[in-house]
Amino acid sequence: MKLYNTLSRTTEDFKPLSPPKVTMYACGPTVYDDTHIGHMRKYAGDDMLRRTLSLFGYDVNHVMNITDVGHLTDDGDAGEDKLEKGAAKSGQTVWEIADHYTKRFLDTMSAVNVLPATHLTKATDHIAEMIALNEKLSANGFTYETDQALYFDTSKDAEYGKLSGQKLSEKETGVRDDVVVDTDKKNPADFVLWFKRVGKFADHAMHWPSPWGDGFPGWHIECSAMSMQYLGETIDIHTGGVDHIPVHHENEIAQSECATGHPFVKYWVHYAFLQVDGEKMSKSKQNGYTIDDIREKNINPLALRLLFMQTHYRKPLNFTWESAQGAQTSFDRLHAFAVLHHDITIDTVAPSEQYLDSFKEALGDDLNTAKALAVVWQLLGDKTVPIEQKKKTLFVFDEVLGLDLKKIEPIVIPEHVTTLLKERSEARAQKNWQVSDQLRTEIEKSGFTVIDTEDGSIAQKI
Repeated sequence: MKLYNTLSRTTEDFKPLSPPKVTMYACGPTVYDDTHIGHMRKYAGDDMLRRTLSLFGYDVNHVMNITDVGHLTDDGDAGEDKLEKGAAKSGQTVWEIADHYTKRFLDTMSAVNVLPATHLTKATDHIAEMIALNEKLSANGFTYETDQALYFDTSKDAEYGKLSGQKLSEKETGVRDDVVVDTDKKNPADFVLWFKRVGKFADHAMHWPSPWGDGFPGWHIECSAMSMQYLGETIDIHTGGVDHIPVHHENEIAQSECATGHPFVKYWVHYAFLQVDGEKMSKSKQNGYTIDDIREKNINPLALRLLFMQTHYRKPLNFTWESAQGAQTSFDRLHAFAVLHHDITIDTVAPSEQYLDSFKEALGDDLNTAKALAVVWQLLGDKTVPIEQKKKTLFVFDEVLGLDLKKIEPIVIPEHVTTLLKERSEARAQKNWQVSDQLRTEIEKSGFTVIDTEDGSIAQKI
């Protein structure tokens, strides 16, 4: 199996530290607002990676954090706290906001069939670990303190910038005139390890005692502390969006390796952005679609998952409602296959080695999901494969695809609809397309849509 490693900028053979065990940390959500489809692509990608590792025989220990404190609006140290901003907007407490959007996030992940993390960790439950890590950094001489915060001194880290490839001199940060910055900060790239409850954060709702005063952790230290707590000082895989490369993940590497003296992550996996109709998602454009928007358009969330797989995770994905409907049509074909052959027993059937090898070859090539899907369609169209073996092979594939095909069962269809469907199949067999279309219309008037496949047609409730 091969993975592209952002750190080396090459596609490498995947060799975990302690096979068959694999340690994997995934940057989770900041729970101040709803999860949108851009987030969903990333987490569905994490899930595909995890399931693919399992297909290759690895045992994955997957940790994902819930950021419920410390993440500022500029991803640096000069903006507003995202949780406090969300609370002020809604009139709720920060704790209520965090709880509400954590539940919304988990509901969304369930809808797109993302497996629950082995450990789902909240930042506010790990303050002691963050303080301990900051103390270790201070003891090692990598920090300095101002009236406002405890900072990591990037000038003390000779390797700072190795993930992004940027030199420290290039890490200038532009700040708006209306944002208050710490004038005692030594270098533009230095980042906060602990915010003190002073100045603009004097009334911060979430705060804890620390050696540097009452306050709260910086965003970056959270992931390092929780990763080390559950996975150890060096881990196999760390994932995130490409936007995390120059700041968040760069800072994670710096603070982790300067604290322990050991490499932090062996393989860095990053996902490209998702656009909507060729544009960046933004609140002003109202195109940050959520799972509710997907459902309102009669798109199954699992069809959205299928849409994500049609583009390689390192390539930008352009979401349109037309592409989502196309993915729904593809999902309907798979759904129809599962329904048509629901009664076929496959417990003692072996999957096709030829197709399984091709499927694994595609996924083993840096998670080439688009190529893996091509293998799926090739399998379904291959009339030389016995139907029971075809079903078995597809269901083995689905352990990675995560489309829940095993759970699909035929629905109860009224007798008159079943009769119309049979008559339509006969018309199609005779290539009488006019009658076929008329019968489709009659079926739709009864509240059902028709899905045609190479193996037959089924009716599905609209």
